[in-house]
Amino acid sequence: MAANEDQEMELEALRSIYEGDVCFRELSPVSFQYRIGENGDPKAFLVEVSWPATYPQTAPVISMDAFFNNTISSAIKQSILDKLMVEVEANLGTAMTYTLFEYAKDNKELFMENQPVNTVTSVSNSIAIGTPDMPASKKKDKKEQLSKTQKRKLADKTDNKGELPRGWNWVDVIKVTRL
Repeated sequence: MAANEDQEMELEALRSIYEGDVCFRELSPVSFQYRIGENGDPKAFLVEVSWPATYPQTAPVISMDAFFNNTISSAIKQSILDKLMVEVEANLGTAMTYTLFEYAKDNKELFMENQPVNTVTSVSNSIAIGTPDMPASKKKDKKEQLSKTQKRKLADKTDNKGELPRGWNWVDVIKVTRL
C-alpha cells in the first residue's frame, strides 16, 4: 500500500476510535493532539503527533511544545519524548498514532513520577481606565452619620428586626370617605 492509503486508513480509524473523546483533538488530517490526564490534574500533559509525507515508513514528529505543558520541566518532557521514540522505533512501518497515545496513557504515572506537584495560582491582570488603583483604605465609602435623635426616631418607627410595622403606609379609609 502507498503511504497516503495507510494514512487515510489510520485517519479513519482514529476518528472512529476517538469520536466522543474530549482529550483527542485533530488539528489537521496529519496532526493530532491527545491530553493525557484530566483537566486540572497537575501531572496531565499534551502529546502532539504529526505525520510526515512518508509516514508510517518514517517516524512521526512528536512534540510536547504546547502551552498546556508549560508547567512540566524540560527534563521530564525530554524523558517522555525519548520513551515515546523508543515505542516509535518498535512500531516503524505500521500505523502507530493510537499505539503512542495509549502507551502514554498507560505510563502516565511512570513518566510524571519526578514532576513536582505545583499548585498553580491564577494571576489576574486588571486594567483600569481613568483613575489609577487606590489603596483599599482610601476608597472606603463613608456611611451617612445619623444624630442620636434621628437614630431614636428610626428605632421608634421600626420593630426589633428593623422593619416597619404592618400597615404603616396605609391610608386611613374613614378620613378619606368623610371628605
